[in-house]
Amino acid sequence: MAKSDPIERALNRLGELHTAESSESVIDEIRGFLRNRSNLVVAKAAKVARELRIAALLPEMVAAFDKLMTNAPRLDKRCAATTELLTALYEMDYVEPAPYLKGLKHVQLEASFGPPVDEAAKLRAVSAQGLLRTRYPEALAEVLPLLVDREPAARMGAVRALAANGGEAGALLLRLKVLTGDSEASVLADCFAGLLATSPDKSVAFVARYIDADDEGIAEAAILALGESRLTAAYDVLREKWERSVGSPMRKTLLVAMASSRLDDAIAFLISLTENASPQTAEEAIEALSIYRHSERVSAAVREALTARGDKRLITQFAQDFERHD
Repeated sequence: MAKSDPIERALNRLGELHTAESSESVIDEIRGFLRNRSNLVVAKAAKVARELRIAALLPEMVAAFDKLMTNAPRLDKRCAATTELLTALYEMDYVEPAPYLKGLKHVQLEASFGPPVDEAAKLRAVSAQGLLRTRYPEALAEVLPLLVDREPAARMGAVRALAANGGEAGALLLRLKVLTGDSEASVLADCFAGLLATSPDKSVAFVARYIDADDEGIAEAAILALGESRLTAAYDVLREKWERSVGSPMRKTLLVAMASSRLDDAIAFLISLTENASPQTAEEAIEALSIYRHSERVSAAVREALTARGDKRLITQFAQDFERHD
């Protein structure tokens, strides 16, 4: 009978420890797995330590990270373990800058079917978030180059780090990033969301400038960020955009954004559209409102509006969007 693979056995055991009580024996067992030769085992051990919040293992996780980084392309394919280790350090509030500084500068090109792929982009992103939480005096200066990193994932990590832990200076850098642009609308979307979360009073007007951008991806990102901010001032911007956007392809995006604001005025407006707007607009409003299908109050209001309208096709659409089982 063939022997079971030792890596598979270790991964299976870590799966069992995932739900274990954090006893000394469990801690010692995970400590041993953090020293394993397999990067996959080390990655899962770090994840389990993070989920169990075992602070006693922080030194072992730092040691494992440093060991792998001595020759990461050979020891840690796809940065599987180093990324998981730094994620654990960050989420467990490790505030010494050394590992984050090392991860921030790491590039790891690995072969693929096309050009080599940089597998360290997510590692750099997590490093930026961790470094900005430390008291390292040059943290902002170290993270800044990541805003123009070749990899979108790394740029998004820098944006999220600056939004979460960059303070007022971080918000200004996010504005600068928006003003200088990015080839990926998703990066600018994170900038918009970060600005609206960290500096809402000052940022609504700034983000509103981009809802009429020539690039539809940027305009959509700004519209959705305004909706998700759940700010009354942001909803006012969306309503004004709606009123002057007859025939615009952005109207459906505007409905989704207004629904995601979760403001009573926005919900009431969308319900009024289900009763009084054109059939296409009413159908799109029903779809946007379907995020509230578990709310009896909203469901009842939409049902009442559609009953008053008497359009059987829209009533069928409501049944499909609101009454389906998840």
